Amino acid sequence: MADLLAAARAGDGAAFGRLVGPLRDELRAHCYRMLGSVHDAEDAVQDTLDRAWRGLDRLADHGSIRPWLYKIATNRSLTLIERRRRRELPTDLSPEGTPVAEAAWLEPYPDRLLGWTDRLNPEARVVARESVELAFVAALQHLTARQRAALLLRDVLGYPASEAAELLATTVAAVNSALQRARGVLAELLPETSQQRTLDALGDAALRELVQRYVAAWEASDVDAIVAMLTEDARYSMPPLRAWYQGYDDIRGFLLDAAGRHRWRFLPARANGQLAFGTYLWDDDRSAYLPGGLDLLVLRGRRVAEVVSFLDAHLPAYGLPAELPGEEIVGTR
Repeated sequence: MADLLAAARAGDGAAFGRLVGPLRDELRAHCYRMLGSVHDAEDAVQDTLDRAWRGLDRLADHGSIRPWLYKIATNRSLTLIERRRRRELPTDLSPEGTPVAEAAWLEPYPDRLLGWTDRLNPEARVVARESVELAFVAALQHLTARQRAALLLRDVLGYPASEAAELLATTVAAVNSALQRARGVLAELLPETSQQRTLDALGDAALRELVQRYVAAWEASDVDAIVAMLTEDARYSMPPLRAWYQGYDDIRGFLLDAAGRHRWRFLPARANGQLAFGTYLWDDDRSAYLPGGLDLLVLRGRRVAEVVSFLDAHLPAYGLPAELPGEEIVGTR
């Protein structure tokens, strides 16, 4: 590490790349939690690395590059939050909330960008993956920027209050106050059980069976079968559309048109550490199934408690094809 740092300070770009490369993915996840957007997070990370490259002389010889990079990334995120609107889901909108015309939507996070969590111990891996779940990131958006940063540094990244205060250029008392307020807000917004723990309790066999039933119901346009898989208070939303639906009757009415009158194909995927599906809608002109969106599911036991259908998602970013041929699909991903 010391040799790489010395070489990087001497102007060796390749050495700098080897020095920061292993941290890039976790920095992106940190910025995503702060910003709610993969694209904004990538911009923040690129800016962080550019600033780090230009400012290597400010890193103490005995200092660790990881907290230094997190300090830069956190402050870049704080600056972006000041300039940009908070990101929400349609279910977050209220008469007292952000005007619809000014709303910016949360973006899903590809699981392929979470490979770095495999290097963590089991407990740290669960925390890291829970902290990118859609409910957690959505809840973070209800915090002030400083509260988000304090909670992430302390509860997700595990920095002691003194180091978090140093990274945020503030006092320990200010960090503790922000953390207390942030925990209070999240306690009211987060579900009792994370998706990581729900999926683990469900087990691989039961999850495969649920996936097969869900795909079969949609591809058969069987609205009753889809509704039967939902919880009584299930929610369905489709950002960037503002409309959302809740409960059997409301969702069933929507599905009679969405599922009942169209031909669909669904491919299983993963995003935000959760079960997802790439959805494809038949197009007569192209004689192919074209992308309809990325459906991110929230499970409660063996039932679906929420579907967030990201209509603008770029499916290849989630390991899915850009379109599907007209012939019948054999097997699933």
